[in-house]
Amino acid sequence: MVLIVVNNCSSQSVADAVREYEGVTRKHAIGEIIRSLKLDSPDIVASFGEDAAVIRKGDDALLLAADGIWNKLMEADPYWSGFCAVLVNIHDIAAMGGDALALVDILSFTDVTLMQEVTRGMADAASRFGVPIVGGHLHPDTPYNVIDVAVLGSARLDAVIYSDRAEDGDAVIAAIDLNGRVHPSCAMNWDSVTMKDAKTLRSQIGVMKKLGEAHLVTSAKDISNPGIIGTLGMLLEVSRKGASIDLQSIPMPDLASHRITFEHWVRMYPGMGFILTANQSHAEEVLKLFREVGMATRIIGTINDTQELTITYQGESTEVFDFSLDGIIGSRDWGRPL
Repeated sequence: MVLIVVNNCSSQSVADAVREYEGVTRKHAIGEIIRSLKLDSPDIVASFGEDAAVIRKGDDALLLAADGIWNKLMEADPYWSGFCAVLVNIHDIAAMGGDALALVDILSFTDVTLMQEVTRGMADAASRFGVPIVGGHLHPDTPYNVIDVAVLGSARLDAVIYSDRAEDGDAVIAAIDLNGRVHPSCAMNWDSVTMKDAKTLRSQIGVMKKLGEAHLVTSAKDISNPGIIGTLGMLLEVSRKGASIDLQSIPMPDLASHRITFEHWVRMYPGMGFILTANQSHAEEVLKLFREVGMATRIIGTINDTQELTITYQGESTEVFDFSLDGIIGSRDWGRPL
């Protein structure tokens, strides 16, 4: 393995940056909502804690997810927010090993020009990924700008990839498309998608379905607003596991040329990226499949039974989260998502 000097960071500075990042702290409210809403049903295989709910339909599964875009992003770049509204939903279905079938949206806007740019971004993303937008709801002339999108997907029930199945000794794998840029309108977003053609994007998303059907991974999540380390933290929290990861192993672009620090990079939304766990015997095949579609992929750590996420850099180790005491989404009080 070639070691990369990430910059003048320390494991403590990275741990502090992740714990205090708004993309992580905004997840804390999820637990209280779940305690209020969670209901059992015989056909619901998985729900809260997963990237998409899993609903049994014979030998297959329907996958259902929804995501909203911050109003800050909508006002900074309406086109990019529309693109992301579709992108993050397709990622949620892909992370579960499924195919996205269709999308619906709820759009609230302050002016027609902003609305047109948001819908242009949505239509562009939907076209490239081949997932139609089939309906929704419109709130015109509101005092705020919000776009929320829901997605329906499907998968073979026995091929669904869950978030809570990481096992002691598993390899932790990060797969990210580094061929991109810091988005000019949002410094916390890495845009690796708007410049790509449909074939490339669909091949990258399609790797997750291959992994699920071949049973090559034990768990996975798409890398979302909490960034690489924060997303891994959510996976560990619902898996009731811990992990030790090496910061020098995390895939990254040339940070200096993009004028960002390592602390910045690990908190970014990466455009196209996944965190996965796999039995050590399957890890190389997982790496191979992602590399074939142009994604940088590395083993960055190992799962353990400590319920602590620890990061190491040049021999220094720091605890980021102790899930036996506290978590990111507050799952301790509502139990496993299954």
